[in-house]
Amino acid sequence: MSSKTNAKVPKGWPSATNYLHAPSYSKKLSRDKIKALLVTKSDIAVDIPVYKTQGPYPNVKITPVVDATHPAHGQHGLYTNQHHPPDSFILPYLGFVHDETDTDEASDYDLSLERELGIGVDATKMGNEARFINDYRGISAAPNAEFRDIYFDIGAGKVEKRVGVFVLSAGKSGKRAKGIARGQEILVSYGKGFWTERHPPEE
Repeated sequence: MSSKTNAKVPKGWPSATNYLHAPSYSKKLSRDKIKALLVTKSDIAVDIPVYKTQGPYPNVKITPVVDATHPAHGQHGLYTNQHHPPDSFILPYLGFVHDETDTDEASDYDLSLERELGIGVDATKMGNEARFINDYRGISAAPNAEFRDIYFDIGAGKVEKRVGVFVLSAGKSGKRAKGIARGQEILVSYGKGFWTERHPPEE
């Protein structure tokens, strides 16, 4: 369930950030909320996919952003090491699993994991390669990936609710039928609210 850091980390991983192979649960998270994230595998519908992968992830690479016009210039982005077709799973988004009693209000890495219970996953201080995924704005005309809820096989007949990163579907017009090519940056939409909070209107 919770994870400690491992000596095996991906190339380019920052030494000040803990690399996770599984989510790390807040000590303030109640037992009932933790139970809500852990489900018996036989209790979910047979047509719902269950994932089981292990980092570091060879299909992606953390890369310094050297383009001066890139919004994340001087930071990092996450790029592909192989072609990913539409709707394909890329990797999970790991981090510190918490509720509203243990939230970092200043975090830029906090995603909703279970909205009804106020549970999120924050990759500010710990996580995996997915924390380096940038927003598409200022880089591309549109995102090429998105976050989706997934179930992850943790053994002993149990699955755990997590957030996964997926290639966008091809769409009705087929504009995204090529998926994400090898060497491309993986880009999502953080949502307009993210940017509104960071760029408040001038008075």
